[in-house]
Amino acid sequence: MYKILTGTLLLLAAALFAPTCASAQNGSRFTQAEVYERMTMKRNPYKLPIIDNIEDYREYVGKHKDNELIDLEEYIPGIKLDIKYATSDNFTGTRVYTMQKAYLVKEAAKALKKAQRELSKEGLGFVIYDAYRPYAATFYFREVYHDTTFVASPTTGSIHNRGCAVDLALIDIKTGKYLVMPTEFDNFTEKAAADYPNLTEEQIANREKLRSIMEKHGFKINSDEWWHYNLKDNKRFPLMDISFEELQNIK
Repeated sequence: MYKILTGTLLLLAAALFAPTCASAQNGSRFTQAEVYERMTMKRNPYKLPIIDNIEDYREYVGKHKDNELIDLEEYIPGIKLDIKYATSDNFTGTRVYTMQKAYLVKEAAKALKKAQRELSKEGLGFVIYDAYRPYAATFYFREVYHDTTFVASPTTGSIHNRGCAVDLALIDIKTGKYLVMPTEFDNFTEKAAADYPNLTEEQIANREKLRSIMEKHGFKINSDEWWHYNLKDNKRFPLMDISFEELQNIK
């Protein structure tokens, strides 16, 4: 009887604490001030080759002009930003970014622009949840949530840190209404998988429409996250830890 009761309690606990964006909500152990402090730290204990200051970034893009980070809101007409990490509506339960900004390397930005242009013929467009992510955020995410499926390891860095990954969904351009997708953003459950079958016809159709347009324009889906797409051949771009404020001040 004791073993049965213990097992039942463990199952209930697992259900209660299953991580989703809505639960935050597994609650950060850091105050908002501590989060911002961590985002300004240039931590690199794993000695990764990271561009972590604006001077090195300027030098790098001076030699590789096509690899600069592009402001998507300025570059792609009609694109909508809903940057979840600039709010507390994300799995950390804290505001991680101080600005609602989205950047991608130029090659990825060009591809996304072509995809948006094609979608617009159907009256649809993209809403961006996240794009380039400073390495400091990747480091912080692992401090909050120890996971290897949904949270990139700071030992290797994230493709987001290379400016080659984008998290997005679809909207109706005329109404601004979000199309129905399998889950909300950062839902860390099996329903978020790219091929999860037990969904409504509308959810599957919208997920596949997003996948079709993104793959057509040179992106590859993350098999565990229907919203996450990586530019192919992304390892040739460097990891970066440049803040949005630093990028905004580049003239």
